[in-house]
Amino acid sequence: MQTDQQENFEQVLARRLARRDFLKGAASAASMLVLNEAIGQSTATQAQTGAVPRPLTFSPIGLSVEDRVVAPPGYLARVLVRWGDPIFPGAPAFDINNQSAAAQERQFGYNSDFVFFLEFPRNPFDASVSRTEMGLLWNNHEYTNPELMFPGYNASNPTREQVDIELAAHGGTVVQIERRGRRFPFGGQEWAVNVYSRYNRRITGETLIQITGPAAGHEMLKTSYDQTGTRVRGMLNNCGGGVTPWNTIVSAEENFNQYFANLGALPNSDPRKAMHTRYGLPTGASERKWENYYTRFDVSKEPNEPFRFGYPVEIDPFNPNTPPKKRTALGRLKHEAATFVVAPAQRVVCYTGDDERFDYMYKFVTEGRFNPLPGASNGDLLDKGTLYVAKFNDDGTGVWLPLVAGQGALATWTQAEICINTRLAADAVGPTRMDRPEDIETNRVNGKVYCVFTNNTQRGTTGRPATDKANPRANNRHGHIIELTEKNDDPASTEFTWEIFMLCGNPSVAADGAFFAGFDPSRVSPISSPDNITFDRQGNLWIATDGQIGTFRMNDGVYVVPTAGPERGFLRQLLSGVPGGEVASLALGADDRYLFVSIQHPGEGSTLANPTSSFPDGAAPRPAIVVVENAGGSRVMGA
Repeated sequence: MQTDQQENFEQVLARRLARRDFLKGAASAASMLVLNEAIGQSTATQAQTGAVPRPLTFSPIGLSVEDRVVAPPGYLARVLVRWGDPIFPGAPAFDINNQSAAAQERQFGYNSDFVFFLEFPRNPFDASVSRTEMGLLWNNHEYTNPELMFPGYNASNPTREQVDIELAAHGGTVVQIERRGRRFPFGGQEWAVNVYSRYNRRITGETLIQITGPAAGHEMLKTSYDQTGTRVRGMLNNCGGGVTPWNTIVSAEENFNQYFANLGALPNSDPRKAMHTRYGLPTGASERKWENYYTRFDVSKEPNEPFRFGYPVEIDPFNPNTPPKKRTALGRLKHEAATFVVAPAQRVVCYTGDDERFDYMYKFVTEGRFNPLPGASNGDLLDKGTLYVAKFNDDGTGVWLPLVAGQGALATWTQAEICINTRLAADAVGPTRMDRPEDIETNRVNGKVYCVFTNNTQRGTTGRPATDKANPRANNRHGHIIELTEKNDDPASTEFTWEIFMLCGNPSVAADGAFFAGFDPSRVSPISSPDNITFDRQGNLWIATDGQIGTFRMNDGVYVVPTAGPERGFLRQLLSGVPGGEVASLALGADDRYLFVSIQHPGEGSTLANPTSSFPDGAAPRPAIVVVENAGGSRVMGA
């Protein structure tokens, strides 16, 4: 049956390619809108505005193994801020041989992931400063690589001070950044952190965080530290994220399981053991050994502590004195993303993926409605609503299955139990097991939703799920992207249609079975393991990768691909990262003239004594945020 599915899918792609070739021949006699409709691209927004996608004009680069960030000719890629840089007045300069937890709490954290730029309004008293050249930068600090942080690190026996530094290096950072001087000619000051800003803030693995929503106060969230089940110390493994319509950050906790130890010590009769097993907690010692110093990471002593991690965390970057909040209504899983959009009825929708092989894609629809008026309070919208999980049908349709207490297979569940054990609740209703759901973003130009599935080499292997139409490749080494259309273009709908937008791989290797929205594969850049995405104002899809070192033996990178027009599917590489480093996240400035890129864990797989990367300063490798600009003054995509 697997072979039949593959043959059928190849036939579908062959028809799409044939149709594409016919349309190219007729392009000179057809309007752009007709062409868009013929290749299955919704043009409602373009038809209303009269906008026509402009072609990308940058010169694409090739794959690289260089220990530097490579950009096209005419572009500059410069480091904005790196691990250990001071972000407060009087904070110590970074010294790898003289670190402390107290210093790290006042310095930029480790392993940059989700990045976002929130612009300030134009300064009416300083015409030389553009509104797009000053604002707040948010960055997640997903995890730590102690072997690249500490000279002489002993993984079997870390010191308490090293553990404390790691806890302080987790979490996230808010910094005010600015670029003074006129924008062009390209002689103005570089982007820099304003260490004197009142907005600067560090959130760490020890910061006090509130727990809100249906699970708050539940027995499974109570510990010896917090017998109310409403507050927790720290956020951990924050990977992707998003920004709400009311301009707060939502930072998503992902692989929190790795911080806990000794699940095997719980008796099999304890129902929490099966719950923790579904989330992959270790049966013995953890890799980090934090449990040696802090009992909250020892499940045999604090069996409820893991239930307090794995949530989206809301942070107000403009009010540094407000505590972060873990929003349990959005479910507990290995969140890769938290992407927000306002539905026509003013309900807010959040898309998120559970980054595990054969896990699921979710969305949350608020019960309350968003109030766009200045000063309106939307602060509790994320505490009440309906959580859904996706089922992809082989005929190109799909449904959002509600995870609601008292309904169907969840008749005996409470909503708090669903929010705490979301994976088990989803298992009960029968969604589609996907190839590592990662980022999910909405394209504001065409209204569609783009869903990233990074890879899954276990697909189709013995004892594991076979291929299906939404996950069409066995041994899916390179990943794929699905284009999803909500019914009636309403993000709050419970039905959708979908199609494969991209099957990643090397177009010159037939065995990869790559597909690029019908575009001639011989003309595109090789890509593997798509991870995080964003969109520019033209509706072009920007992709950051995580895993090309394992598939291509090349550095990860940033790619751009149009989603409409005659170049739909024409993928080109704009940036290359560094050895061992993931290009973890990317964000465009408000006018698309600046691209902020996270370079995470440079040199991963090596040690500080013999690193494979010395990015960014020619010394010890340090995760960093890089700013990419077009020296000619145009937008980053060159159009």
